[in-house]
Formats: sequence, structure tokens, C-alpha cells
Amino acid sequence: MSYTIDKIKEIESKWQKNWAEDAVFKAVKDASKPKYYCLEMYPYPSGKLHMGHVRNYTIGDVLARFRRQQGYNVLYPMGFDSFGLPAENAAIKNQSDPQDWTEERMTDMVAQMKTMGLSYDWDRFLFSHSDDYYKWNQWLFIQMFKKGLAYKKKSVVNWDPVDQTVLANEQVIDGKGWRSGAEVEKKEISQWFIKITDYSEELLRDLEKLNNWPERVKTMQRNWIGKSQGSVIRFDVVDADSEKIDELETFTTRPDTVFGIEYVVLAAEHPKCKEWTAGKSNEQEVNTFIHDVTKQSTIERVGDAQEKKGVDLGVFAVNPVNGRRVPIWIADYVLMDYGTGAVMAVPAHDTRDFKFAKKYDLPISLVIAPSDQPDLNVEDMTEAFVEVGTMVNSEQFNGLSSDQAKADIADWMASKGYSHKATTFRLKDWLISRQRYWGTPIPIYYDDAGHPQPIPEEDLPVKLPKDVVFGQGNPLETSESFQYYVAKDGKRYRRETDTMDTFFDSSWYFIRYADLNSDKIIDRDTANYWMPVDQYIGGIEHAILHLLYSRFFTKVFRDLDLIDVDEPFNRLLTQGMVLLHGEVMSKSKGNVVDPDDMIGKYGADAVRLFILFAAPPEDQLEWNDRAVEGAWRFLNRIYLFADLFNKEVDDDIDEAQMDGADRDMERLRHETIKKVTEDFEHYKFNTAISSLMILMNEVDKYKKNVGDSETKKKIINRLIRTVNKLLAPIAPHLSEEIYQLIDGTEKSIVTSGWPAYDEKALIQETIQIVAQVNGKLRGKFQIPADSSEEQVKDLVLADEGIKKYTQDKPIRKFVYVKGKIANVVV
Repeated sequence: MSYTIDKIKEIESKWQKNWAEDAVFKAVKDASKPKYYCLEMYPYPSGKLHMGHVRNYTIGDVLARFRRQQGYNVLYPMGFDSFGLPAENAAIKNQSDPQDWTEERMTDMVAQMKTMGLSYDWDRFLFSHSDDYYKWNQWLFIQMFKKGLAYKKKSVVNWDPVDQTVLANEQVIDGKGWRSGAEVEKKEISQWFIKITDYSEELLRDLEKLNNWPERVKTMQRNWIGKSQGSVIRFDVVDADSEKIDELETFTTRPDTVFGIEYVVLAAEHPKCKEWTAGKSNEQEVNTFIHDVTKQSTIERVGDAQEKKGVDLGVFAVNPVNGRRVPIWIADYVLMDYGTGAVMAVPAHDTRDFKFAKKYDLPISLVIAPSDQPDLNVEDMTEAFVEVGTMVNSEQFNGLSSDQAKADIADWMASKGYSHKATTFRLKDWLISRQRYWGTPIPIYYDDAGHPQPIPEEDLPVKLPKDVVFGQGNPLETSESFQYYVAKDGKRYRRETDTMDTFFDSSWYFIRYADLNSDKIIDRDTANYWMPVDQYIGGIEHAILHLLYSRFFTKVFRDLDLIDVDEPFNRLLTQGMVLLHGEVMSKSKGNVVDPDDMIGKYGADAVRLFILFAAPPEDQLEWNDRAVEGAWRFLNRIYLFADLFNKEVDDDIDEAQMDGADRDMERLRHETIKKVTEDFEHYKFNTAISSLMILMNEVDKYKKNVGDSETKKKIINRLIRTVNKLLAPIAPHLSEEIYQLIDGTEKSIVTSGWPAYDEKALIQETIQIVAQVNGKLRGKFQIPADSSEEQVKDLVLADEGIKKYTQDKPIRKFVYVKGKIANVVV
């Protein structure tokens, strides 16, 4: 037999067909078995799988197959995150239907997945543009609306005046619309939000439960939720004549610095900026500044790359702790979504405030001195001092540690009525409105008073219409059939024409997989059987939004009494990127390797083997065509080895008939089972494969001496079965073929069980040690494994070969490293 590419194609095609016809991977709820729910993040149907997909799905498939062989009831589904902007853009460009464009690409990608031998339960295939799926998006939205978790308010957006549509931040390029090239405007429009902030504290606290998540991901979520504890300070706002005209609140986590406030700064979006300068001499300057700043991205505004800019508003804030009047500025480095959108500026102790003050020649007052420079002069400062130090120029708090002063000053200000303690979160409510077509229609109509009302549940789903025009603003507003909701009494009401952010679709699909029941969103008992997902796999780029929203939705499901769990994913794996010549593969760089080409040349099993062997799952993987060929050669060795299987001998081995080589081979077989099993449990697939390679190297030596020995033939049979079962999750097509050839069964290797090892068989009866005289190798000895140091010493010193080098000289020292080396010093 030879494992040629033609033979590979024949084997892989055969087993893919058999798996489908026999529904081998169909998952059915079975309380008598332990369950295992394995899932990769469902992909956007971009058209073709890339190597990042292949790596992701190979990892998941190996785990699913491993658990099946161990006897778990495995749920391993696949689907598509199929709503989204690319399909709509393609529709605009090609005058095509987004659904047709999407489904063509889904068809191509499913075919590729099947070619890879992925063991999905295709009966649970799910895609988010199916009205049977987005019906439940709408049902969920209505439940949230009834609970006050979905609401509408005005929000500032990027507005393209030519395309008459809202643009995401990434669609604004150099201040212009990505498609029209028109200068983008900031526009305040009414949009739908989800009140994720109601769950801020729980989302933060429950990160402690996620013991099997990467710490890096949990840290990113903690930072995104951004819990801050501090003080909200109230300032009187006065004009140039010190007449009070308003009040202003700022939030700070640094009450220890309040005596050093030199100015207060507002975000460009803060409504007071225009209010306080209306009709004043600086009104035009302020309005121009606001226009320019609001076109910038958040990164441009808060990053260190660009110089910070601002304008004096011409009004003042009165510091309540000392009565000092300080100017109020507008600046680009303050954001409206942090705290109150107003920040107290302490240049001596904040890096950005220091640079800003230096640029605009604003005063700087030191209120915390370095412990080793108590007499530091502000004029000598070249940067802000941001460390813990000693309080100075802070009245009764002078001399305290700044850490202690934080609490003391906060308490003092609160007692005086200057401030109140507060907890804030960086996390803001989730804006889900999209003025797009290819998404879930928001199930709302507006009554005669203009108030939003939910579409009755019996009228769901609200389906996407076909009579739309693309490229003229919100396509749903162009549809005659969609404009109005007709109530049971025949009355017409204006429909909501926004669609939902596609993150809404992907925030609960993993729950729907548990039970694709068309009559209700989920069967509670079935969901509780399968949930949570035992292993979730996807890229680190989803660490915040998708994973955070999924955690939020799961808690909402719990509060709607739909499921019992409150966290969706027990274990999270974020796989590394696939590189070529040190760079991430991308079409723009021209360094993409087509999975179809590699599978066509070496077979799916070889590609899978290479991907798992080349690097641990979390690490980056450098693509190497020659290494894929090496993987194929290893599989060819396995295929040829299986040809040695002897059906004429039974499985019983008389241990009395085993010689030393037989015992060594059996011990290595058990050691390999143990090592591979443990490596699979810890996702060390590369070292598991390495163990199989080591075993095969020893097998190659052992099989040369089989001859007519029935015992050795039986051991060879055992080795073939063991290697094949251990390899099955990695190279499933080849393993199925070998399993059928050697056992003549019609059953899948998936149901054959996982090899077991015997701890007793791991014990070595004899071991080899080396002996040195004065540090030089002088002999090797086979000794009983449990030999004591005295026994080893007697054995070594009595040996004629060793005596040659000691020559009756006095033995100064005998050193024995158990199981490895004996050193005689003369």
C-alpha cells in the first residue's frame, strides 16, 4: 500500500460521506453520559476559509473527537454570523441581493469545512440571517424593552451627508466618508441602546469565576468595564466679574491633588461649551474647535502621538477647597464618556495636564513632593510627578502620605458638602441602532403620540423587505412595504427602520445551538443540560465586545428565567495568528496560503497534523510548506505500519513469553498513552504528536526483530491499534480507514473508546545507568530499578572494566545520581 495523494483523496472523500450518511456526529441529549459542549466563534461568511479559520477549527475538532472517544456526549455545532455590512456593500456595488451574496459564500465555506473533516453536527446548522433565528433576536429585544433594558435616546453619530447614513468610526477616513468622500458631520439623532450598565458590577465581579480564561482577556474586560472609585466635586462657575453663572461637576480618583487644580477642562461634546460662549467674542473660535475635534478618532484624541490642543472658554471654576478661581478650557484630550465629561486639571501630577499647561503657559502648583526631594521646585520639573509622595501646599493635609491623603481629603470634602463619593464605570450602554438593511429589524412601531411600542409577539418575525433601494441612506426607509405596521384593527403605525448591531446576533447563538426549537427560544431543561459551553475557541480580538456582550446576554437569559447558568463559557482558548515569513497572512500583503491548495496537495489530515504540531494553540504559528510535507510523510509511515497487522493472532499475550525488548515496548506503549492523554487534556497537541513520533521511532527498531515470534506479532497488533486510536482526533480520515482495515467493522473509530494505560505497566524492572571514573565514562550497567546506592556501589566497584581505571587506588568518593549515573573519584 502507498499513501499517495490519489489514495488520500479516496480515503478522505469516503469517510466524509460515511460520517454524513451515518449521522456519526449528531448530538442528542443523554443524561446518562457526561456532556461536552465544544464551540468555535461562528464566522462571518467572507467567501473562503483562510489558514486562521483552519487552525481555529482544527483545534476545536480535535477536542470534540477526543472527548467523543472518551465517552462524552459531545455537542459540536457550526453556523454563520451572516448579517453585516460587507454583504450590504456588495449589494450596493454589484446591484445584487445581500442574501444571495451571503448564501453563495456560506455554501463555499461549508464545502471547505467538510473537506477538512470537521465533525460538526450539521443538523444544528444556524445562521443569523435566517428569519427563524432573528425572530428570537426580536423576541429578546422586546423582553429587554419591557424590563427597561432597551431604550431610545439621542446620541451623536458620524453622519455622511451625501449617503445620508450613519458611519462607524472605522468608516471615517481622514474626516471623510469611506464611500462618498464627503466631509463627515457630527449629528445628534435618536437611537436604540441596551442598558448593559445595569450589569456592570456583576460583569466585573464574575470575572473571578472564570478560572479557565486567559488572564489577559480578563484584564482587558476589567479595564473596559473600568470601575473607578473617587469623588464628584461640585464647582461654582463664574464669569470674569466673579458672578456665578452655573455649576459644574467633575469626577476624580485623585482627591489628594485638589489643592493643585490650575484649570478645569471640558470635552468638546460637553453642552456647556457652546452655552457659556454663545454670543461671546470667542464663540466662533470655540465652535470651530468643536467641529475639528469631533472629527478626530478617540485614539487621536487621547493618544500620545499628537500634541494636545485647547481653547479658553472665558469662564472660571471656583475651587471649593481653597476658593481659588481657575480658568475653564475646552480640550481635545478629554472625552465625554469618561466621568462627567469635565476634568479638574492638576498639571504637576498628571502627564497630559503638564504638557497642556506648558504649551499654553498655565500655572503649575506642586502639592505632592517626592519623598527623596521634599524641596522640589516646580521650575525644575520636566515632567509631571505621578508617584506616591508627601503632601505639600495642601493646608492641614501637609506632611501626610499622598495615599493616606486620598481618603482623608475625600472624607473632609464630603463633610463640607464640596463633594460626594462615587463609583463610576467606563462601560457605557450599548448603542445597537444601525441605519442599515442587512441586520435584524428592530421590532418597534410608534403610536399616535410618537411613543415606541413593541410589535406583538404573535406578529414576529418582522421580516426584511425586498423592495429596497441601496445607496440612498437607510434602505429600509425606501421600502413601501415596510414603512407601516398594520395592527389587528387595521390601523397603520410608523415602523422603526433601524436594524440591530450584528453583535446582538452573536451574543446568544451558543444558547440557541442547545435547542433549535422553532416554538420557543429555548427549552430550559435542554439548555441547562448543554450549557455552559465547556470549551470556546476564538481570536483575542474578540476579548472585549463579543465576549462581554455574550456574558451580559447569558445573565439576561438567567433573569428572564430561561436558563440557570450565569456565565456562558467555562473555558476559553484564544488561538494565535498564522504567519508567513514573520507576517500575519493577508491578501493585501500577498502572503496568503490557500487551504484548498494544501489539502489538494497533501490531504486534510496532513494539514491538520502540521497545524497542531507546529506550535502550541495560543502561540503564533509560522506556516511552512515543507513541514506539511513532513506531516504527510509521518502519516505515510503510520499507513504502512498498519499493513503489518496480523489477523491470524489473537489479543492474549502470555507475559512469561515476553523478553526484555517486548517489556520495553509495552512499557513505552503505556507511557505514550499516558503522555498523549495528559497532553490532550492540557491542549499540548504538539508534544502529544512528538510522543507518537518517539513511539514510532522505537517501533521501527522493534519490528525488525519480529520474525516468527507470536508474542511480538501480538505486540505489533497492540501498537497499531494504540497508535491509530491516539492519532484519530488529529488525522481522522486515515484512522477511520486503518480501523476498518484491521477490525473489519462498519462502526466509526469515534465510538471505539480511548486507549487506557496501566500504571503498573509503567514501572521499569531494570534501568540502565552509566559509570564514570574521575568524570570520564567507563561503563554502562543494567540494574534493578529499585537498587539502593550501596547495591549500585558494590556492583560498579566489583566490575573488572571499572577496576582497570581504579587500579586499586583509594576510593575518595562515590557519587550516585539515582537512576542515571555513578561517579567514582580516586
